[in-house]
Amino acid sequence: MTNLSVNINKVATIRNARGGNMPDVLKVAQDAEAFGAQGITVHPRPDERHIRYSDVYALKPLVKTEFNIEGYPCEKFIDLVLKVRPTQVTLVPDAPDAITSNAGWDVKGNYSFLSDLVECFTSNGIRTSIFVGTDLANIEEAAKTGTDRIELYTEPYATLYPTNREESVAPFVEAAKLAKNLGIGVNAGHDLNLENLAFFHQQIPWLEEVSIGHALICDALYLGLKETIRQYRACLEQ
Repeated sequence: MTNLSVNINKVATIRNARGGNMPDVLKVAQDAEAFGAQGITVHPRPDERHIRYSDVYALKPLVKTEFNIEGYPCEKFIDLVLKVRPTQVTLVPDAPDAITSNAGWDVKGNYSFLSDLVECFTSNGIRTSIFVGTDLANIEEAAKTGTDRIELYTEPYATLYPTNREESVAPFVEAAKLAKNLGIGVNAGHDLNLENLAFFHQQIPWLEEVSIGHALICDALYLGLKETIRQYRACLEQ
């Protein structure tokens, strides 16, 4: 089974636009779980323009499924993760001012840094995942760090999918096969949606988890959160 982890950053973005507590990020996370989400993802950034560090602390006792904290491992982020102790930490190489993540790690160039982080988080009982592209040598380097999983950055797949879905998914299948052979789990995320998710999953049925936020929250504006989660779950059950 491939788990659906709902990224609630966009809910926090709407809340922060007006101040106050509408929509209630904590309630949305609980509702998402009640509607079938198998995980909750947050990506706090230093400027707290969407998820705030205080949200992460408040979510910890409420999330009953898997709690995934993703982000760039600056000192403040590392401290947050060690204090909250989520199910999983996903290490992402985005700059503090990045609008959204747009590339995976150059693992070889950051090998010592990432290896030390993996050892630190693993020793504290936190599953680790490293955000990467489909370069096979890079994935081999990721496996050497001792990480439990990688998360495949799927924007290139989503971009090419409308014109050539077989070509778009081919490098991801090869990357996922290599990871599986190396004994590490495979997550995926970025620009996956109701149009392209089912095909991606059909080609890589051993995916452990997909993390979806922007598209899912946009769909929920039209379909409602409960129906949206049902439809995303259905894409992963075909």
